[in-house]
Amino acid sequence: MAVGKVNISSIAKLNGWLWDTQCVGFGARRQTNGCFYYVRYRHNGTQIVKSIGRHGSPWTPDTARNEARRLLGIVAGGFDPHAKLLAGEGFATAVDRYLERKRASLRPNSFRGAEHYLRNHSAPLRKLRLDEIDRRKVATLLGQIETASGPIARNRLRSTLSAFFAWAIQEGLVETNPVAGTGKADEGNSRERVLTHDELRKLWRSLGDGSFADIVRLLLLTGQRRNEIGGLQWSEVDLARKLIALAPDRTKNGRQHEVPLSAQALAIIEGLPRRNSTDYLFGKRSAYSDWGRAKQELDERLRITPWRIHDLRRTAATGMAELAVQPNVIELALNHQSGHKAGIAGVYNRSKLTDAVREGLQRWADYVEKITT
Repeated sequence: MAVGKVNISSIAKLNGWLWDTQCVGFGARRQTNGCFYYVRYRHNGTQIVKSIGRHGSPWTPDTARNEARRLLGIVAGGFDPHAKLLAGEGFATAVDRYLERKRASLRPNSFRGAEHYLRNHSAPLRKLRLDEIDRRKVATLLGQIETASGPIARNRLRSTLSAFFAWAIQEGLVETNPVAGTGKADEGNSRERVLTHDELRKLWRSLGDGSFADIVRLLLLTGQRRNEIGGLQWSEVDLARKLIALAPDRTKNGRQHEVPLSAQALAIIEGLPRRNSTDYLFGKRSAYSDWGRAKQELDERLRITPWRIHDLRRTAATGMAELAVQPNVIELALNHQSGHKAGIAGVYNRSKLTDAVREGLQRWADYVEKITT
């Protein structure tokens, strides 16, 4: 590893490691997401290298060097400064360090998902110390998330927390993983099908042209129910506001529903011909009805594990969750009556969050476009 003076000039040119000549044990390293300062020391026969922080306020070469000297002074007294600093570390602080460490190694979508579940779904844990979090607290949190957002959200939170605590064990922050022994929710055989990225790519490229192809694309991009898109009428499409407005008698739960359109979904609708003989976008004189034949012909071309049209709705919801779209925003996009809109909460929570729903659906549409082109 390179040795030299760590200063602003050397940091600007740094590529890899640089250990300081003024303070032995102090160094810097250039990573994909920035430059970080480190302290290196030996305690109980083991060499330890720990991060001081990222270059930038408050850490400059001088302030980071002074911090390294302070930590090395603790080592000279026979103590491990890292263990001393992290005794009883808070969950929120540890999550920040975990995400910073994982940012470079995780794919962007995976990182956003981990960040979403650790910062948002794990909010009840944020004020606790790591040594205060036990299996009971984790199990309680998982139960709350399952009630609010369903079994899939519970299981994703569980796996994310388990990975975090496995890292915490490696870092010497905790001795055991409190997620171990908690239950995994049954997502149900008939309701768990989510198309993989490869399947989505095959599906999109196998659709071809025609009404059924456009319907399937819109179902995937919007996450709406089959009959809501198959029976769509021009009177329900507001091109000026870039949304679909469904009356209560057109939705399963009897609620009026507005669906903001992503740029990709809007382009599909704008490309459809208007016919004087009908107001329907896809049916000749009524809602589209040729589902069975069209689906069978598609499956013969597609040749993937058996799937249903409704799986597109679940795929869209899961995809948005993995892209860190808030659960309440996903519920609004899909017009769900569960979670934050169920019961008395649904009476008083009238916020449409239209901009947030539009952003979530656009994020999902952009991702679909990325993996299918």
